Amino acid sequence: MNLFIYLLIAVVVIILLSAAIRIVREYERGGVFRLGRWVGLRGPGLVFIIPFIEVMRKLDLRVITMDVPAQECISVDNVTVRVDAVIYFRVVDAADAILKVLDYIKATSLLAQTTLRNVVGQSTLDELLGQRDRLNGKIQAVVDEGTSPWGIKVSMVEVKDVQLPQTMQRAMAAQAEAERERRAKVVHAEGEAQAAEKLAEAAKIISSQPSALQLRYLQTLSVIATERSNIIVFPLPMDLIPLLGKVSGSEKSK
Repeated sequence: MNLFIYLLIAVVVIILLSAAIRIVREYERGGVFRLGRWVGLRGPGLVFIIPFIEVMRKLDLRVITMDVPAQECISVDNVTVRVDAVIYFRVVDAADAILKVLDYIKATSLLAQTTLRNVVGQSTLDELLGQRDRLNGKIQAVVDEGTSPWGIKVSMVEVKDVQLPQTMQRAMAAQAEAERERRAKVVHAEGEAQAAEKLAEAAKIISSQPSALQLRYLQTLSVIATERSNIIVFPLPMDLIPLLGKVSGSEKSK
C-alpha cells in the first residue's frame, strides 16, 4: 500500500514539474497569463510557471516571409492586372502582438492584400512596370503603419509579378516593335547623311585637283583587272589617253 502511495506521489510530482517547466529558445518570448491576467514576458531559457494557474504563450521573433496572394487590380488608366507580392515582417513587441491582435500573421496578410490593391489602383501601368521600387516602398510604408500598434515591424515588401491581359501584351509587343523600327530608320538616315557629307568632301577635293580624278580611274582599272570577268566596258576620259601613251612608251623602252 505504501509503495502505491509513493508511486502515485511520484507520478503527480512528474506531472506538476512537466506542467511547470517551459523552455523558451533564444529567438522566442513567452507571454504569461495568471488566472487570465497579463503577468509579463518570460525567457529566453528555462522558465517556471504555476501549474493550472498560469498559462504561457510563445511568440517567434524571427523574420517571417509570407506570400501575398495575387490580387485583381485596376490601374488608374483602366488596365486590369494581377499583382502578387512577398512581405517580410517580424515581432518587435511581443506583448502587443499577444494582447492587441488575435492572429498577427493573418491580420498582416489581409492588410498587405488590401494595401496592394489600393496602391496598384492609384498607379498607372507604366509606373507598375517601370517604377517597382517606388511601389514597393509605398506598400511597405502603409502596411508598416497599420501593423505598428500590434508590435509588428514590416521590413520589406517586394512585388514579384505583374500579369497583363493578352490583348495588352500584344499591344505592348507591337509598340516595342514599332519603336525598334523607328530607331533603325533613324540610324540608317544618320548613316546616309554622314556618307553624303563624306562624298561631298571627296567631290570638293577631286574638283580642285583634276589629277586626283585620273588617279582614281587608274585605281578602279587595277581593281577591275584582278576580277574574273570576260568583258568589261569602262568609260575612259580623254584626258587619260596621253597619260596612258606615256606609260606604254616607257614600258616599251624598257
